[in-house]
Amino acid sequence: MNTSILLVGHGSRHPAGNDEIKQFSTQWKKMNPHWRIETCFIEFADVLLDEGLDTAARHAKRVIVVPLILNAAGHVKMEIPHHINEARRRHTSVEFVYAPHLGANDSIFTLLQRNLRKVMAQLDMPDPKTTGVILLGRGSSDRIANGEVAKMARWLFDENDHTHVDIAFTGITYPRLEAVIRQQVALGMTQIAILPYYLFTGTLIERIKRQVKRLQQQYPQIALGHGSYFGFEPEIYALLNQRVDEARGETPATRMMECDGCHYRQLAEDHGHGHNHDHSHDHPHHENKSGVAA
Repeated sequence: MNTSILLVGHGSRHPAGNDEIKQFSTQWKKMNPHWRIETCFIEFADVLLDEGLDTAARHAKRVIVVPLILNAAGHVKMEIPHHINEARRRHTSVEFVYAPHLGANDSIFTLLQRNLRKVMAQLDMPDPKTTGVILLGRGSSDRIANGEVAKMARWLFDENDHTHVDIAFTGITYPRLEAVIRQQVALGMTQIAILPYYLFTGTLIERIKRQVKRLQQQYPQIALGHGSYFGFEPEIYALLNQRVDEARGETPATRMMECDGCHYRQLAEDHGHGHNHDHSHDHPHHENKSGVAA
């Protein structure tokens, strides 16, 4: 079938983040020269969902929409499906297939393990029993999205010798990085490995760098190791290839977004909730909620 693939990035106010996604897409095209791949963004970019869907649908009988997103929150569950449904009305002869997001799985865990080893080497290979690990996610009002971060933290705890593997978030929910570092220092950790749970650079990655620098000044006796975001790692490309093959029916689907996310969207509509692009607000959780994964 004449098929187009639409890669959907989140988008960032930081231009370098959008540039990285475009570079990532260019590399993916080179790896799969027989595929027609288009790229768009959910927000904060020049080509957004409607334009991306229309471009992908041009001269195609089928469009496979692939979200380049780690966790399934409002964008994945409600916003992208809404725009896909609108595209179906505009392009009645085109089949739109919605592939799953990247998710929390063995491939992402392999990436985290590699990043943890790099940070431990950066810290001169200290004793893991006295080296805390903090998996630092974006943060969401969606408990399932936050739970995917907690799941990866638990896997890190199970497969390594670190006494404390915790989660923290940069926004929306708690605990925050400062609070978890304070807890780990109080528990006797003399080194702390911070692992960002992010795909590409952006305003939050720049915020994390400033936070780590400030925290190192606050705790000069503690060695803070700071890992990198995932970026252009082969596991991400392999996951995307897998999502496309599943959508094309060439491999069994491990999981597909349930009815293009309609269950989640219907729940939101029933309760009068819609998605907006204001990510500056924080929900009034209490700081003493623990992010301890183990």
